[in-house]
Amino acid sequence: MLSIYSLDFPLFYFISFSLFSLDSFPKSMDWEPLAAAKASISPYDLLFQALALIPFSHYFFAASFLFLIFLYRFLEIHFLHDLLTLFRGDPVTLTYNSCSDLAQSVVANCKILQGRYLATPWLSSPHLQTAFLSFLGRPPPLTYRRHLFRAFDGGTIALDWLTYTDGDKTPIVIVIPGLTSDSAAAYVKHLAFNLARQGWNVVVSNHRGLGGVSLTSDCCYNAGWTEDLRKIIDHIRCEYPEAPLYAVGTSIGANILVKYLGEDGANTPLFGAAAICSPWDLLICDRFINRRPMQKLYDRALTVGLQGYAQLHQSILSRLANWEGIEKSSSLRDFDNHATRVLGKFETVDTYYRRSSSTNYVENVSVPLLCVSALDDPVCTSEAIPWDECRLNENIILATTPHGGHLAFYEGITASSIWWVRVVNEFFGVLRISPHIEGRKKMQGSTMPKPLQSSIDQAPYLNVMEDGMVTAMSNEQTDAFVEDISDADTTHSKKDEGTISDKGTSVDLTDKLNPEKQIKQQVEQNVKDLIVPVQGRIDKLSRRSRQSIWLLVYISIITTWPFVGSVLLSVLKRRFKTFKPGTLFRK
Repeated sequence: MLSIYSLDFPLFYFISFSLFSLDSFPKSMDWEPLAAAKASISPYDLLFQALALIPFSHYFFAASFLFLIFLYRFLEIHFLHDLLTLFRGDPVTLTYNSCSDLAQSVVANCKILQGRYLATPWLSSPHLQTAFLSFLGRPPPLTYRRHLFRAFDGGTIALDWLTYTDGDKTPIVIVIPGLTSDSAAAYVKHLAFNLARQGWNVVVSNHRGLGGVSLTSDCCYNAGWTEDLRKIIDHIRCEYPEAPLYAVGTSIGANILVKYLGEDGANTPLFGAAAICSPWDLLICDRFINRRPMQKLYDRALTVGLQGYAQLHQSILSRLANWEGIEKSSSLRDFDNHATRVLGKFETVDTYYRRSSSTNYVENVSVPLLCVSALDDPVCTSEAIPWDECRLNENIILATTPHGGHLAFYEGITASSIWWVRVVNEFFGVLRISPHIEGRKKMQGSTMPKPLQSSIDQAPYLNVMEDGMVTAMSNEQTDAFVEDISDADTTHSKKDEGTISDKGTSVDLTDKLNPEKQIKQQVEQNVKDLIVPVQGRIDKLSRRSRQSIWLLVYISIITTWPFVGSVLLSVLKRRFKTFKPGTLFRK
């Protein structure tokens, strides 16, 4: 045991001096030497000497404990909260219009929305969940069937199908991925696999330039670009007129989907939709992602992803945008200023954020819409959620959870399933048998357009492998499949395999046109029928062989001869209408 006499003399002297006052000693004692010694001792020296007596292991344990507290706060871990609540999870908060019969009936039949969400215990942090989804994800093994959709401006959009059956009446779910994500993303595969297993046909609409497809036009996607989604939905509706259409958007894809629903209102052919982790207000999210050190890490990570996207299409983007600024961008705002704003022809970055935010279109949504957001989302802040607008709209159900991260929502001890995937699956299943949807089917059935006569490029079929690479296949069809689905035919319907064009326009049968207008539209359609093949062949030849100019001329003459010949024949008939061969002999 440590004895007080073993201490150094100054320390012992200081302790002794503090225990007894000067009055307790005889007044005849000379205190001047003692006072001088006391003045010469530094209190910090005494403190350091006392701290030096504490074992190093105690300091290590104290430092580790403080670091764990810092990490617990920094990563927003909620394991202790889950432990104190005996891992029962937190209830799901639902926000909807209480006067809406549709919302009440849907909520009453969605048991998952009425329950609780408990995150995976070893992923009890929004940052751990989001990182796990990005780097591991544990996606199910599956293979897509790829179709290439050719837009009017020449752009190419990859449509990756995962089908349950080839029936024309099987409901179809259109998936719109997030920023720089495509059909190979883990959460997209989780969603497609579970929906296909429950009897849905799933098609992932990849953004332009993603999914292993090059940019083939000067048009690029952004957070508010809804034209591609509109064309894809119209095309699928025309090709499968008897199949109910649904849509799921994630992150930026959710913002695009909600904006599209608000723009088209009741004219959209969708029967239901789901928006998962939507940013809602891009301006608020831009302020949020630059507020804290952890959010700045996400900002930097997303910027690097966009720079990688730009590197893939440098030949086009370097010509259209500020390439030097793109390479030096250190944040999303910098990238949007040098690239997105320029390509979208917006005056400022804030203008782009304001005009592209879906929160401005929430009140016009006219189809059942489920919105799922986590209050601890580290990318899309809950400050941007339009609570009042969602509550006023009778078609919207907003489900929020205290935890979940960004698009993660892993559950179970093995983190093998995603909670919001089960919610979307149940929500669409309830809508599928809802009487409100049956009424919408009858309403849309009376205005169903005829399928478009699209020009099809007989290109080889493409297949998307598990590593995200696009591989060419033979001209014969191959089946897409979903593993672990018993007695399920996953062969895709044989409609428009290959490259599909949207240069045709759909005609609404309910429009009552006068005869002159019908004749005019018929003439315009005939001209388009002649021009479209020519344009398609010119594009193909110009891309593949610029040296085949004579072949190009020959094909142009052959394809335009019916039109040119008819015009020449009509001109000759009018020119020689009064000509009589007998007059030549008389002369």
